[in-house]
Amino acid sequence: MAGGARMPEALRNTLPPGVFNFFNSQASEPGWKGRLLKMKKILGVLLVLSLVVFVAGCGSSGTAEKNNTSQEAGSVSPVKLGIIQIAEHPSLDAAREGFLEVLAENGYEEGKNLVVEYHNAQGDIATANTIAQKLVGDQVDLVLAIATPAAQAIASATDEIPILITAVTDPVAAELVETLEKPNTNVTGTTDMNPVKEQLALVKEFVPEAQKVGIIYNTSEKNSEVQVNIAREVAPELGVELVEVAATSTNEVLQVAQSLVGKVDAIYVPTDNTVVSALASVVQVAEENDIPLIVGEGDSVRQGGLATIGIDYRKLGRQTGEMALRILEDGAKPQDMPIEAQKDYELIINKKAAANMGVEIPQRLLEKADKIFE
Repeated sequence: MAGGARMPEALRNTLPPGVFNFFNSQASEPGWKGRLLKMKKILGVLLVLSLVVFVAGCGSSGTAEKNNTSQEAGSVSPVKLGIIQIAEHPSLDAAREGFLEVLAENGYEEGKNLVVEYHNAQGDIATANTIAQKLVGDQVDLVLAIATPAAQAIASATDEIPILITAVTDPVAAELVETLEKPNTNVTGTTDMNPVKEQLALVKEFVPEAQKVGIIYNTSEKNSEVQVNIAREVAPELGVELVEVAATSTNEVLQVAQSLVGKVDAIYVPTDNTVVSALASVVQVAEENDIPLIVGEGDSVRQGGLATIGIDYRKLGRQTGEMALRILEDGAKPQDMPIEAQKDYELIINKKAAANMGVEIPQRLLEKADKIFE
C-alpha cells in the first residue's frame, strides 16, 4: 500500500478481491489514514458479526436436525392389530390372552406402540363378516382370527393383510391355505386339530361296557364336521356306535343334549364353538342322568366335563404370538410359514364331575393325568 500502510494478512485473506482493491485504492488518497482506521473498525465489526451468524446458523442447523430426527422417531406408527373372535368362551379367550402375552413380553404395549381392535361375533356368521370388512376398512397391519368361522370371514375380506389363525381345526378343509406346509395365501397360524380317536377311546377307559356314544355338534361349522368325520372312521375299531345330533345355535344345545338321554352310554363334545359356548347345558344333562361326558379340550373339563386328552389353548395362543413376532420383526411372509400344531397333548380329569356323573375314575388314569380338577 502507499506510504507503507499494510493490511493485516489475516484480514486481507477474509476479504473478497473487490473489497481489497477498493481498500487499496483509498490508501493513495489524501486523508487515507483516518479513513483506513474507520474502515478497519467497520471491517472488524463485520467480521465479528459474520462469525456470530455462522456459529448461530450451525447451532440452528444442529437443533433442526435433532428436531427432525425426533419427529421422525415420534412419527413411527404403532402396530394396528385387529382381532376377530367367533364367540366368547374360555378356550378361545385363553388363546387370545396367550397371543397378547407374547406380544407384551416382547415390547408391544397397548397405548404406546400397539393398538388392539378387538371384536367378538357372538357366534353369528353375518356379524363376523361385518367385523371383517371393518378391520379391512380400518387398514389394520395384522389380524388374529380365532376359530374357523372368524378365520374364513377375514380371509374372504382381504388377501393382502397378514392373517394369523388359531383354534382352527383344519385350515386346508376350511380353504384358508393350500397346504399346511406351505399356505401360499396371506394366512398362517396354528391348528387345534384334536386327537379325536384318543378322546373317544377315553369313553371305554371310563365305561368299558359302553356301546353307544352321542356326539353333539353344529353342522355349519367346518371344524366340527372335520372332527365328526374322524369320529365316524375310528368308532368301529373302538367298538362304539355314534349317535349324532346337531345344534345350530346355543339356544338348541340343552334340548339336543336331552334328546340323547336313554339312547347313549356316554356323550362326546368336540371343539365345536356353538356347543362349547353352551357347555353348561350339556353338563347339566350329563349330571342329572349319570352320563359320562368326554370333551374336546381342557377348559371344557374345568367347566364340568369328565375328561379329555387335549390342547392347552393358552399355549396355542402363545405359539401363534411367536409366529406374529416373526412377521412383525423379521419380515416373514404368511404364505411361506407352515401351519403349526401343539406337539404335546394333556390328559385332564375332573374328579368332581366324575362324582356328579356316577363315574369311578380308574387309578391308572389318575396316575397318568397331567392335570386334575378336584
